[in-house]
Amino acid sequence: MASLRCFLRSGRNAVSVVLRREFHRTPPAAAQITVRDALNQAMDEELERDERVFLLGEEVAQYDGAYKVSRGLWKKYGDKRIIDTPITEMGFAGIAVGAAMAGLRPICEFMTFNFSMQAIDQVINSAAKTNYMSAGLQSVPIVFRGPNGASAGVAAQHSQCFAAWYGHCPGLKVVSPWNAEDARGLLKSAIRDDNPVVFLENELMYGVPFEMSEEVQSKDFLVPIGKAKIERQGNHVTLVSHSRMVGLCLDAAAVLAKEGIECEVINMRTIRPLDTEAIETSVMKTNHLITVEGGWPQFGVGAEILARLMEGPAFNYLDAPAVRVTGVDIPMPYAKILEDNSMPQIKDIIFSIKKTLNV
Repeated sequence: MASLRCFLRSGRNAVSVVLRREFHRTPPAAAQITVRDALNQAMDEELERDERVFLLGEEVAQYDGAYKVSRGLWKKYGDKRIIDTPITEMGFAGIAVGAAMAGLRPICEFMTFNFSMQAIDQVINSAAKTNYMSAGLQSVPIVFRGPNGASAGVAAQHSQCFAAWYGHCPGLKVVSPWNAEDARGLLKSAIRDDNPVVFLENELMYGVPFEMSEEVQSKDFLVPIGKAKIERQGNHVTLVSHSRMVGLCLDAAAVLAKEGIECEVINMRTIRPLDTEAIETSVMKTNHLITVEGGWPQFGVGAEILARLMEGPAFNYLDAPAVRVTGVDIPMPYAKILEDNSMPQIKDIIFSIKKTLNV
């Protein structure tokens, strides 16, 4: 009996200790969210936050979007705020610009930015220049968004990058997200901005999942337009890129790290205004610069970065000529092997790095 009482007493003590103990709680794991879902969440939250926001474009409503980026929004917000348009980019882009001038905040989706050529007069002459021509009295808060750059097997008329095209034009802000955090935070910032924003997505990135922390998933999380992000620290060479090419730069950096070469990878995030300061600061540390883009070389994003570097204080820190890695200067071929050889590959980035460092 004595041993039984001792056992029961020790059991009660153990239970009381467990009840008093404060367990260590690990922070919740970051969620895996695709770029497509990040864009969808951003639009959903901004539509809910501001009744002036609406989405229009081809197949954005009942079909849930050509790439399903607007999935579920029509059922939630109805015909007045999620609007299917005819196949007339000039027409619905003009309607969107007029709505922005009247005080609404439209999101104008191009099924692909190749089709934005049909509406370029509205984007450039109507949206981009109005604030200046009205002496600041008339703002045009509009977002032009859709997939940009090369996809896969869609040939010359559906494969070009418009970052340099729109980045050339004063009055526009031009952003180019890479991962889910970029997509979510930049799109929310773009919708809230009082200026016309060209938002360049990438079809090949839509289905790619990325870890997203609770902070990034917050409705208040924004990525500021005009600020680049260092995705990987390094001290031997600076790689500057945007959109899908950021991932290739990180892959190339991981390969070279095994050989003792540390690359600093900068995700531009914004094409215009360009974060020159971030690039110059990195080059002053690494003394080498390589830009990587999917667009054509002539008058491209890389060409502008190299020109600015030459005109600024970081030029004197270069130990070797700055180099561009770009798409080939031809219309995109249809055949897969030719297509692969027309776009930068990881091996091309590695080759340029080794040549620049003379290793």
